[in-house]
Amino acid sequence: MRRLKYIVLFAIIAASSTLKAQQLPHYTQYMFNDFVINPAVAGVHNFYQIRTNHRFQWVGLADPPMTNSIAFYGPHDKLDMGYGGYVYSDVTGPTSRAGITGSYAYNIAVTGDIRLSMGLSFGLMQYRIDGTQLNPSDVSDPSILNLVSTSYMPDAGLGLYLYEEDFYVGLSVAQLLNNSVKIFDNKNGLNRLKTHINLIGAYRFHLDDDWLLEPSLMLKGTAPKELGFDLTARVEWKKMLWGAVSYRYHEAVGIMLGYSFEEKLFFGYAYDIGISSLRKYNTGSHEIMIGYRFNDIK
Repeated sequence: MRRLKYIVLFAIIAASSTLKAQQLPHYTQYMFNDFVINPAVAGVHNFYQIRTNHRFQWVGLADPPMTNSIAFYGPHDKLDMGYGGYVYSDVTGPTSRAGITGSYAYNIAVTGDIRLSMGLSFGLMQYRIDGTQLNPSDVSDPSILNLVSTSYMPDAGLGLYLYEEDFYVGLSVAQLLNNSVKIFDNKNGLNRLKTHINLIGAYRFHLDDDWLLEPSLMLKGTAPKELGFDLTARVEWKKMLWGAVSYRYHEAVGIMLGYSFEEKLFFGYAYDIGISSLRKYNTGSHEIMIGYRFNDIK
């Protein structure tokens, strides 16, 4: 009975990596991390690229969430398709998830310059719960503090991406398989991974030859009850410097700065200022994006 109690405890921890039952990590710079969110982005561009993202959330809290990912993706040199993959690590206190994912996408012409890309991803996830990192004040079963539970499970996702030079709309679904995480050789409905949706859209307004304004919206969460959104306005100068402000529903206001060197090397930084009750206990969140674009191949 005591072990069942701790299984429920760990299930609650596993489901609370972010607020409002959001099991997947946040990305303030989602517009530069779109392939990790949507597999249909593979092959949309005419070049290969590497993107890394490093997020340190709620700095100041004990064992706050920390997310790292690196992605490599691009098109087939002759056919209307693309490939890619990424590895990631997402740690929140005693729980962590890591994995590797591969994606394939095929795109078709819709009308004029508008195209539609359709993507599919498959991966392997490791979910780990480390009881040695817990230090509860009252432990009726001390052996739980010496246990480390590790489980492996497949994962899959789908994506659609409608785009043209000045706009894009992407819809993706993650954690399609709804796997139950095995905790200390037990499975139950409390620790099931929920299917998440992400809907991202943006439009680029060319104010003149030097300036570009790009408002964007990201709707995310588990439908229909647990949905939130990010609203962002980004300004770019000469395809070299950019700045942006964002609002995450009930959670944070973000400030972003970025630099592009000859449209080859990219660097972006985001700082989130909390507006929820958690703001009293942390100094905000930091996110770093680094990217490299290879030569055009098609």
